[in-house]
Order: sequence, then structure tokens, then C-alpha cells
Amino acid sequence: MAAMHNPAHPGEILRENMEELGLTVSALAEHLQITRANLSRIVNGKGGISAEMSIRLSEAFGTSADLWLKMQMNYDLWVASRNRKVKVAPIEKAA
Repeated sequence: MAAMHNPAHPGEILRENMEELGLTVSALAEHLQITRANLSRIVNGKGGISAEMSIRLSEAFGTSADLWLKMQMNYDLWVASRNRKVKVAPIEKAA
């Protein structure tokens, strides 16, 4: 596995976009039709971006849904690679 850098949680990127646009958590949550608590968890790095949320964000910000999902996937893979407890050996072909 190639070494991964420390990718930003997608909530961090979302927070930057919100700041640039002068959006509050409450205002964006209302716009996205989600709870303020749900959005707060995401922008504070405590919650992840689901497929449904990636679609909502893509519509709101004019991005692609896969952009948000790929950011989440990269972050999740990085966290998982740093927290591994078991290393699995490759399967060898039977003779």
C-alpha cells in the first residue's frame, strides 16, 4: 500500500467553503434540509459524509457528489491505516 499523507476531513473543507460564503451552520443546515446538529458534527470532523449528503452538497455548491465521497473515503482510509491492529498476510496460490 502506498504511503498516504494526512488528508483533511471533508468537514474541514466544507467549513472553509462556508466561511468564504459567510454561511453559518444554522443557515447551511436549513438550506440542506438537515439538522444543525448533523451539520455541526460534519464540520467539526465528528461525522462523515454519506452518499445522500454528498448529493446535497454537490447541488448546493455546484460540485460533483463523488468529490465529497472521495474526500471522505481518503480520510477514512488514512484513519484506518493508522489504527490497524492486525496485518493480514497475502494469500498464496495453492500448489
